[in-house]
Amino acid sequence: MGSLIYSMITSLDGYAIGPDGSSEFLDVDQEVHDFFAEQMNSFGTFLYGRRMYETMLFWETAHLDPDYPPFIADFARAWQAIDKVVYSRTLEDVASERTRIERSFEPEEVRAFVTAADLDVTIDGPELAAQAIRAGIADEFQPIVGPVVAGGGTPFFPAGTNLALELLNEYRFASGGVWLRYRLQL
Repeated sequence: MGSLIYSMITSLDGYAIGPDGSSEFLDVDQEVHDFFAEQMNSFGTFLYGRRMYETMLFWETAHLDPDYPPFIADFARAWQAIDKVVYSRTLEDVASERTRIERSFEPEEVRAFVTAADLDVTIDGPELAAQAIRAGIADEFQPIVGPVVAGGGTPFFPAGTNLALELLNEYRFASGGVWLRYRLQL
């Protein structure tokens, strides 16, 4: 049985996307890439909204550019090996392997999918994750907090969220960020 995990890089003040549309809150260096490539060993599926999917499409071909360092190619291959579901009413086609489109996010269907999965499922992007959080189907929250105060934007948690969480683990990056792993407190 898998878990539904919401993870994104956030600002110190809790924004997944800043007021300028950026989410560059952490120096994503080799240590960060290596850490998340290792994390991906437990992931079987990424759930994306259209905007997050379009952002992540970079990894479909990143391994082909000889100017990138080897850790970029390694991360790209790890990303490519995972199934992807894109929730979009407007996206016509996908541009990556192992990817399918769903027209609507149905919490009961997602919960059944995650429960039947052998590996964990991540939900990425604050708007899609908000649907899972409001439906009560997110199992873990794994923010990567960068050393930046954004001052506004789209929050990691949707407005009105009230959850009791238990800290399971943490990891500190040399670049100043901290990965936190929480689950709902039982």
